[in-house]
Amino acid sequence: TVLPLAEATMLQYLHPMFVAVLALLFLGERFQLGVVACVVLSFIGLVLVVEPASLGSILQTGSHAELTEHVTRLNLFGVSIAILGAFGSAIAYVLVRKLSALEDSSVIILYFPMIALPMSLVLLGSDFVWPESLSTWVLLLLVGVFTQLGQVGLTKAMQTETAARATAFSYVQVVFAVIFGLLFFDEVPTSLAIVGMVLIMFGAMINILYRAKALKA
Repeated sequence: TVLPLAEATMLQYLHPMFVAVLALLFLGERFQLGVVACVVLSFIGLVLVVEPASLGSILQTGSHAELTEHVTRLNLFGVSIAILGAFGSAIAYVLVRKLSALEDSSVIILYFPMIALPMSLVLLGSDFVWPESLSTWVLLLLVGVFTQLGQVGLTKAMQTETAARATAFSYVQVVFAVIFGLLFFDEVPTSLAIVGMVLIMFGAMINILYRAKALKA
């Protein structure tokens, strides 16, 4: 493991910010107050939900020196790869938004896995492992099914909304993850996680209400 899971998750969720910038540069989409508020509130909420080690150090000791020491210990290569991954996700979302105006959504949905699957197999190399049980196969199948459903929903959203607004809602999946963790794995969220989820949902509501206000105007 190069990075702690919490820190890696936080860095990956930089992608809505990258999308907003790329959409401005290549799609001509202007920054909207509702989207900016949603992304900022949601990212703060994400930090509270995942509770990275740096946040825990500050809360326990009240010293920013602990934060500095923790950040220094983080693997620079791992941080760079995580940020690059977030940037790559942002590029993919912007491309989907661009293609949505040129192609039917079914074409985009078809070619996305047709390109991603072979490339994933190449990158796996000798690390590929076959599932050893039927239950694992079933779970992997369900992962694929729901991932595909999510891709369909995302592509449809990109056709009807700006790239920045559509991807800003991606933080809501963190809330779903916490809820499912409670329902299926008895993982009780901490008080900080609950505050974080409230902030994420509040950000999503701002995004929705700002959109509704813009339509009325």
